[in-house]
Amino acid sequence: MTDATALPGQPRGGVLSGPATSRAVNVLAPNASAMTLDGTNTWIVSEPDSELAVVIDPGPLDDVHLRNVVDTAEKAGKRVALTLLTHGHPDHAEGAARFAGLTGTKVRALDPALRLGDEGLAAGDVVTVGGLELRVVPTPGHTADSLCFHLPADRAVLTGDTILGRGTTVVAHPDGRLGDYLDSLRRLRSLTVDDGVHTVLPGHGPVLEDAQGAVEFYLAHRAHRLAQVETAVESGYRSPDEVVAHVYADVDRSLWPAAELSVRAQMDYLREHGLI
Repeated sequence: MTDATALPGQPRGGVLSGPATSRAVNVLAPNASAMTLDGTNTWIVSEPDSELAVVIDPGPLDDVHLRNVVDTAEKAGKRVALTLLTHGHPDHAEGAARFAGLTGTKVRALDPALRLGDEGLAAGDVVTVGGLELRVVPTPGHTADSLCFHLPADRAVLTGDTILGRGTTVVAHPDGRLGDYLDSLRRLRSLTVDDGVHTVLPGHGPVLEDAQGAVEFYLAHRAHRLAQVETAVESGYRSPDEVVAHVYADVDRSLWPAAELSVRAQMDYLREHGLI
């Protein structure tokens, strides 16, 4: 068995649901799959002495899960006062409208189509609820509307699908763009270097204790895959499915459709930079 401390980002072992930092508690959604890993992490975030909480990514439209999130907050003496979304993929956002109905909250997101209420989210916004401070970090790339939330008091960042607790994420072409994603990873790296962020609270998978190590791994992985795709195209593999079969030959075939999205994004990036 591999020591978790030797894995990228130093994933935390143990049960995924429950307290992760002084201010963040995870409620794991029951939607495990090859793409969602153990399921979607729904985060309840609040100041320890506050009665108000923020929920980030209610998850799928699963009434049992959504009620479990409410119950978890209430058992801790909290009332959910606001719902935030990292992005609009159904495993993160499909249950948002139902959850808003259960809690009487507004839903804030970058994409206006996902909002309930007049207020959205944008780069540089600071969300404050019950003394809690969350800073909005734009991180497009996985999707065009992807955001992360910097939790300064816990030196943590909630990353949605931009960084996962295990494995790597998909650049969901055509909405997701590789150039944007690389810029987003560099933006997150600056949080680890300049703002002291050391904990990643991901949208899927375990908490990561080494945020900088996780970001560096992702950047290196993307550079490696990009070089592999460039070499494959130069060797005569022209279509995305041909490139996937060549480059991702050692990856579970059930993940090839997702890999093809990333390959399409990588091929676009290489064309834009005149490399193929």
